[in-house]
Amino acid sequence: MSTTTVAPLTIEDAELLVATARRAAEDAGVTVSVTVLDAGGHLLAFRRDDRAVLISGETSTRKAYTALQLNTATADLVDAVQPGGLFHTLPTALDRPLLFIAGGVPVHRDGRLIGAIGVGGGAPEQDHGFATTAVRALV
Repeated sequence: MSTTTVAPLTIEDAELLVATARRAAEDAGVTVSVTVLDAGGHLLAFRRDDRAVLISGETSTRKAYTALQLNTATADLVDAVQPGGLFHTLPTALDRPLLFIAGGVPVHRDGRLIGAIGVGGGAPEQDHGFATTAVRALV
């Protein structure tokens, strides 16, 4: 029987994700917080600029957690939580409440989920762009 090994998300990967998202945000004139979680939901890297709104750190973490738990970009889930949407009645009795605002993106390697990044502080569409830019930097 053969097994496939997928390299995990490393601290170096996480630091690259944070730096890339931060640079993209700074280039756009936006101050953000960035959170990177590994596949188990453990914090690998976090950055909150002192100029960012305090809640942006919690927001970035919850966006990353949501993307990780549902293995999908949070931008793709916004409509799902509206009345009549797929997740309208999704229970929130998890250790962290989910957050369905754009800016959380899962990170894959060799087709497998290895972590997630969350960005908070800009407009949701901006946060999503910063997060996806960071994920593309890993390729």
